[in-house]
Amino acid sequence: MYEIYVETNFSAAHWLKNYRGKCEKLHGHNWKVGVSVWRSGLNSQDMVIDFVELKNILNKVISKLDHKCINSLPYFRKKQTTAENIAQFIHLNLTKLLQKYKLEKIKVIVWETPIQYASYER
Repeated sequence: MYEIYVETNFSAAHWLKNYRGKCEKLHGHNWKVGVSVWRSGLNSQDMVIDFVELKNILNKVISKLDHKCINSLPYFRKKQTTAENIAQFIHLNLTKLLQKYKLEKIKVIVWETPIQYASYER
């Protein structure tokens, strides 16, 4: 199985509902997002997908989050704005945009800080 990986960053604010602690108040992060995609065979260019193309598609998804208050986005009205759910949101949006590439697995990693992250894959 072949794998490629790209990263990007975004800045956004959020707060956690029904949570006791600092994170229950509005605050922001400089999030880092990593995406790995897998495929057993290569395409006609001997690639899983072009790095540039994957990064552009990822940035299209990230633009929905960048410099936003994540709690105000429709997807998060009934979901906590945890790193886990943000990773799932990115994954769901990426999956739609990457359908034509016949990828077998997509994994999204979201770093809330430089030393802690959550990931989502199907």
